[in-house]
Amino acid sequence: MAADGISRPYLEAWLKRTAKALAGSGKLSELSIILAKEGENDAVEWRSRMQRILDREEEPCFELLTKIDSVLARPVRTAANPLESGDLFT
Repeated sequence: MAADGISRPYLEAWLKRTAKALAGSGKLSELSIILAKEGENDAVEWRSRMQRILDREEEPCFELLTKIDSVLARPVRTAANPLESGDLFT
């Protein structure tokens, strides 16, 4: 087990899953902005910290793992497609 109580296999699985979830363009920045709104650090600090975690240079605490999981699990809001509404030129 790691020093903060996270088992190594769990942490490795979490890192793989989280890296995959953040692989899309802008996802890491978006997560950083959300975390900055909910905490004391700014988005630049969060982005840097998340990159260190994903690069395995820093080990996150369990509370941070669950916080990130809860943000990633939120439903994605999408804007309605203007072509579907039928009022693009009306």
